Amino acid sequence: MDRLARAWAEAGMATAVVAVLASCGGEKKETAQAARPDSAAPSETAAAKPTRVGEVGDLKHPESARYDPDLDVWFVSNVNGEPSKKDNNGFISRITSSGKMDSLKFIEAGRKGVTLNGPKGLAIVGDTLWVADIDAVRAFNKRTGAPVASISLAGKVKFLNDAAAGPDGVYFTDSGLGGDLKYVGPDQIIRIGPGRKPSFVLKSDSIGGANGITWVPSQNKFLINSFGNKSIFSWAPGDKAATPIATGPGGADGMEVLPDGRILMTSWADSSLLVVENGKAVPIATGIPSPADIGLDPKRNRVAVPMMMEDKLEFWEIPSSSPNR
Repeated sequence: MDRLARAWAEAGMATAVVAVLASCGGEKKETAQAARPDSAAPSETAAAKPTRVGEVGDLKHPESARYDPDLDVWFVSNVNGEPSKKDNNGFISRITSSGKMDSLKFIEAGRKGVTLNGPKGLAIVGDTLWVADIDAVRAFNKRTGAPVASISLAGKVKFLNDAAAGPDGVYFTDSGLGGDLKYVGPDQIIRIGPGRKPSFVLKSDSIGGANGITWVPSQNKFLINSFGNKSIFSWAPGDKAATPIATGPGGADGMEVLPDGRILMTSWADSSLLVVENGKAVPIATGIPSPADIGLDPKRNRVAVPMMMEDKLEFWEIPSSSPNR
């Protein structure tokens, strides 16, 4: 077990790391095992079965995937080392919508004025690709890869993790992890507005390691999960606290809103993709080691799952829910 795996284990992910050390096996396309609560109807189960449709290898600890409908490509952040180490060797890959590598190091630390230490969550606003990078927010031109901004939050945050475009800027989670990836708190949400000035819009000790964040336009709220807490939270800008709305297995990472309104997320604790419904996160695909910050291509109903410790990215098609749901 390398130092990165040990660090995640110390962060409360011992179960996940054990799963990571097992291979996910080799077929390029397979139907995932679906899991459901005993009360689920058969039609729900049938609608929930995702299919693995491809993968991209040769990545270096991929942490986040973000689809850009404008360019019809995927951007994938690669930590390429320990997630909290300022080693300036991270990079961003660009992958075609069909799942082929277009540019492994489209944006690379140490070249053309780029600094990237441990790039994680990604968000896109206009022509700008925003990146969470330990204690700094980086911004790049999504077409050329040229750096356009670097906002230091050193001394104010501990571990920037995920990013999501909101109605008035880009929002980042601070998981409150120390250098050894143990939770020391607090959790924070930071907003970067149009003027690129950071605003600290939420500080909390109750989330327990804020990780994934996604905006739900129909509710005018964000959803936030945690890999140190089994709760899933709802939070609206201006609220003084996040509200628990559901529970999952813990070890949560990425979150996305599917076109049919369901919430999809990943969990390191049971190596799964889950749908949040009726107050619970229900697994719909298992056997996905170290599933990190997912991205969504809503046109194809396709989800990209970075498998951080496996150094690869998998693509899954998620069927829409049945009409009688």
